[in-house]
Amino acid sequence: MVKHQPLQQVYEKQLCLSFLTGIYGCRWKRYQRSHDNSSKWECAWFIILCSTFSLLLFWAYFWLEAHNDYNQFNWLLYNRSGEWKDGTVPILATTAVGFSYITFLMILALCHISLGQQLNLYWIHKIGVLAALITTVSGVVSISDVWGDEWDIILISLQSTGPFLHIGALAAVTALGWLVAGHFHMIVLLVYLSVLLVLYMVPLAITSPCIMDRNSLKPRPDVIGRRGAPMVILPLPQNLFILFMKASVVPTVLYSLDGVPFLMRDRTLRRTTNIAKVFPDKQHEDASLFNWTEIRSLNAGQWFLESDPYWTVGSLTGRERNRMGNLTVCSLVEMLRLTARANRSALLNLHRPPPEHPHYKTWIMDTLWAVQRSGISQKRVTWTPDTDRGRVRGLQQTSLEKLSVEEFRHRGISSLTLRYSQASNKDIQDFLVNNMSVMVYPVNEPWLYSVLWCSGVPSVSSDAPQVLRKVPYPIWLMSPYEYCLVWITSDLVSIAIVTGIFIFQKWRMSGMQNYNPEQIMLSAVTRRPSRDVNIMKEKLIFSEVSNGVTNTDEHLYPENGYDIGQYK
Repeated sequence: MVKHQPLQQVYEKQLCLSFLTGIYGCRWKRYQRSHDNSSKWECAWFIILCSTFSLLLFWAYFWLEAHNDYNQFNWLLYNRSGEWKDGTVPILATTAVGFSYITFLMILALCHISLGQQLNLYWIHKIGVLAALITTVSGVVSISDVWGDEWDIILISLQSTGPFLHIGALAAVTALGWLVAGHFHMIVLLVYLSVLLVLYMVPLAITSPCIMDRNSLKPRPDVIGRRGAPMVILPLPQNLFILFMKASVVPTVLYSLDGVPFLMRDRTLRRTTNIAKVFPDKQHEDASLFNWTEIRSLNAGQWFLESDPYWTVGSLTGRERNRMGNLTVCSLVEMLRLTARANRSALLNLHRPPPEHPHYKTWIMDTLWAVQRSGISQKRVTWTPDTDRGRVRGLQQTSLEKLSVEEFRHRGISSLTLRYSQASNKDIQDFLVNNMSVMVYPVNEPWLYSVLWCSGVPSVSSDAPQVLRKVPYPIWLMSPYEYCLVWITSDLVSIAIVTGIFIFQKWRMSGMQNYNPEQIMLSAVTRRPSRDVNIMKEKLIFSEVSNGVTNTDEHLYPENGYDIGQYK
């Protein structure tokens, strides 16, 4: 008599596999799963998923490094919309959610491939992948239009992150060798080995000023507060904290209708004052078209307490909040007096009044009068505009324009202020060799500060000097010998791991090929079956069922007494 054994006595529940196939393709039941090759349509969706993951990885990396210029991005949005808000918050939130979601799907897909399961992405996930792809592409296009020059920070950041990104990429590709070796395809193998070879040689293209002899490291760059260092947590408005910080300052200066230089970054008074309440009909006018009495009557601190643009209001005491709420616009004379009292220096970022302004032709004399009246030494004041430099010979001279060394000498300029994207390591070295002082702006992140420190930059201008002051040494510094040692060691470890993976997978696959379907026992057994044997059993069952095996004695396996037709 033939004894029938139910399948559940042989096949144990595979909760992990059910979770993987259920989440990825909504295939929770065993009969919904398949070890057959994935369809071309599903392979195309896997390629789309990989492309979306790569694009989101690039997008997330860009915003991680662009943290240095979030203030500039918000400023661009303000100029377009007229409303001050932190536009990076929704972008970072959606990027984090999208990247986490796509990364999760990528892990599930790779697990499917590793376990030999057929790829079958659920339709809801397909919609999610397309939404993430379209949103990211739209974001890249928008940033290229609004903030295109910021893409430079990716190449600049590689001077700091390049060696570590190389090790991370090498580890990831090395791990993928398990999938490549387990599912051998000649084309895939050639592509994999080509990518691996490129990664082995990538360090030849990585350059960083931080790969240098420690004895060649220059002194720590001076930190100068830029435009009032708005990220400093102090109960003071923009450009009025000099007395309390241990750095110089770069104020932005405008001119009132009656010729009083005052500190204001915005071209209008809408964002940082209560002009909408005091002069509602004039809130969109240029700040230079108000006289000093009108400007002085405005409140310049309440907006900071209400908008909290840098998330620092919560750290202020009640007394500090009251003091902040009653502040007014600061004049250039007041700022220079505080600078002189603190024994610091100031680099003046001057904006010439519009042509219709009554002091359009006398703005230089107005500035010099303010400097003289403040009592500060002229050696502590630096002049930036290229206009009429001959009339301000008593002040220190610097240029905001990148010119040749010969042109600087012709103009009598020995100091240069550059945006970090314009200051390559080679240019910095050339200027320093010719005894020119270089200041780089804006530098708000420790990694950028470290790169410029290793480049030998004498000073930097920052919105967040309190952050840079906590950097006692470059984040990382390696000699060329140490870097070569790390490079060669990581490559050798990767080669050893990949070789071991391929040898093990070949041995494993050869063992699976030795299984004879006529020798596979489908009856209940006392020992725990391996995953590979279970896979062979499932393939045997489904192949017999698909060939039309019925529940008759002639289709029984006499060795094990199991009726294949019963499964059908």
